[in-house]
Amino acid sequence: MATDKMKLLTVVCACLFFACGGDEPVAQAPPPGDAPGAAAQETTDSLVPSESQTELMREVFAYRGSGRDPFLSLLQSGDVRPLVEDLRVTSIAYDPRYPANSVAVLRDTIANEAYSVRVGDELGRLTIAEIHPGEVVVTISEFGSERQAILRQRQERTP
Repeated sequence: MATDKMKLLTVVCACLFFACGGDEPVAQAPPPGDAPGAAAQETTDSLVPSESQTELMREVFAYRGSGRDPFLSLLQSGDVRPLVEDLRVTSIAYDPRYPANSVAVLRDTIANEAYSVRVGDELGRLTIAEIHPGEVVVTISEFGSERQAILRQRQERTP
């Protein structure tokens, strides 16, 4: 009866070892009459994976944009700002030879903050798509969809 239990234990250990990715054979049960403690020690030692067999893989995810936690409510987080309706174009430094070097200054009228932006910069849910003389085109990402809005620079009136 003890021999049957040892054989069953050996088979179960071998199945577990191979299911976990082991590639070495498990030591067989000793013939009846040998010391049972020595067989258990030998089987246990062969079940421990070596460092060369252990390989950890990890998936890494990165959210594009401002790094807002997608599981937080938009109403409770401060990442909703600035809103397009609250932004005003105060100045534009347009480079006709290299439009990518153009810079626009946007002012948030509610928070009273100024943002110096270039093409590709992100402000909350807004991305600066284009800068032209007199206007800035922004892309707004809302709930999985995108739309564009044009912010025009106001002309100063002289009396």
